[in-house]
Amino acid sequence: MIQRGNNRQACFFTEDDYRYYLEWLITYAKDAGCAVHAYVLMTNHVHLLLTPTTASGAGELVKRLGQRYVQYVNRTYRRSGTLWEGRFRSCLTQEDSYVFVVVNSNRTPG
Repeated sequence: MIQRGNNRQACFFTEDDYRYYLEWLITYAKDAGCAVHAYVLMTNHVHLLLTPTTASGAGELVKRLGQRYVQYVNRTYRRSGTLWEGRFRSCLTQEDSYVFVVVNSNRTPG
């Protein structure tokens, strides 16, 4: 799953922003019945590798997480309006080797 910042603008501004997003990701993933296998949080977009247990699980997770995070950002940084660029994008990954490459390419050496 990929979700980009509106106009490719930043979505995360401080370390606290990343921390809150991850805390809410854990909570809402459990609520939506989604297993999160990997994530990458960039300053202006998010990648999530997850497995939902229901057809609506991923959408439910992203909706609740996105709403909560946008409310936090708007309140914290005294802004208004959308943070995300449209709807999230997703695709199926069916081969274990693809998942292994994605997860390992995001690890730091050492």
